[in-house]
Amino acid sequence: MTEIIGVRFKSGGKQYYFDPQGTPVDPGQGVIIETSRGLEYGECVQGNTMVEDDTVVQPLRPMVRLATERDLETVRRNKEKEQRAFGICLEKIAQHGLEMKLVEVEYNFEGNKILFFFTSEGRVDFRALVKDLAGVFHTRIELRQIGVRDEAKLLGGLGICGKPFCCATFLDEFQPVSIKMAKTQNLSLNPTKISGTCGRLMCCLKYEQTAYEDAVKRMPKQESFVETPEGVGTVSAVNLLREQVKVRLDDTPDTPKTFHSSEICVVRSGKGKRPEGYVPPPPEELAKLRKVTPIEEPRTLSGSVNQALTSLWTLPVEDESAGPGVKNRRPPKNRSRAGTPPPHGKPLPPERPKDRQPPPKERRELEDRKPYRRRKYYRGKPKPPQ
Repeated sequence: MTEIIGVRFKSGGKQYYFDPQGTPVDPGQGVIIETSRGLEYGECVQGNTMVEDDTVVQPLRPMVRLATERDLETVRRNKEKEQRAFGICLEKIAQHGLEMKLVEVEYNFEGNKILFFFTSEGRVDFRALVKDLAGVFHTRIELRQIGVRDEAKLLGGLGICGKPFCCATFLDEFQPVSIKMAKTQNLSLNPTKISGTCGRLMCCLKYEQTAYEDAVKRMPKQESFVETPEGVGTVSAVNLLREQVKVRLDDTPDTPKTFHSSEICVVRSGKGKRPEGYVPPPPEELAKLRKVTPIEEPRTLSGSVNQALTSLWTLPVEDESAGPGVKNRRPPKNRSRAGTPPPHGKPLPPERPKDRQPPPKERRELEDRKPYRRRKYYRGKPKPPQ
């Protein structure tokens, strides 16, 4: 058994394994590792773990020490230097007129080497650029050309699904993806729909490819001649996710029926003629193929929409004690409930008794008041009185 720890030098980068030298390391702690490029700062993503000797490549490089406050300060200074070096490199590229796009600048932990990542459509002669940069920074300079997928991994962003790039979050390395995977998964072959932001095929096509390949082996091909619990027919459509097959039965070819893949017996796979001398089994034998509950066909509304909606309403129940033709109506709500405090602490006005009559003066005013008469309005000029 070998004790290892998992370390990443970049966010979303590849995970490397090192020997902790018996030092307990927790995930999230910074460590100083000795690599082929010298001392490097990394973050532990997998704590002390015991694994078999043949599961890791021997010999393992040792961990130098846990990162201290001084090491973290060095990392912060290197980040500031990277921003300054990025701007200087852009100016030098413009002066030399090189057709290249600078993506990222990286300082190593010791500060004796600067790595510039760039993209370009073709080969670039950057020997003069390296001399100028070495004269400015007085350190070792290395320019490395990367592809568009590596550029997306370094810059990050959001995919068409709305989530951060897989390559920038959890993918350690790029998996090979081909257009054949899109065909197997019955996806659109339009490049704009199956391509990522980098312009290449999306990495997520690889995630479910194994499940689709297994489903294709178990499912019949289109135009296959099959036996179903309801008769024999030809496969018209295949749903790999639900493992369902639509079959045009010989008895009812105009209305395809849906069956589960376990209910189908393939007589001839793919296009072609039916076997000579083939005799369909009797219905009793075909009925034995049914192993699951039959799949219901999608329901359709018959009649008008008003009739369908009317059936959803519940009519009011008539009260027999109230007599024929009298419906049971809901009693009116009592807006002023007894015992309820008035709003905003205002006292309620005293209730007026029902048998109380208005004063004589008010009664005379009410009797002399003329009834309300609606005024007539005309468009344009008023009509002359007749």
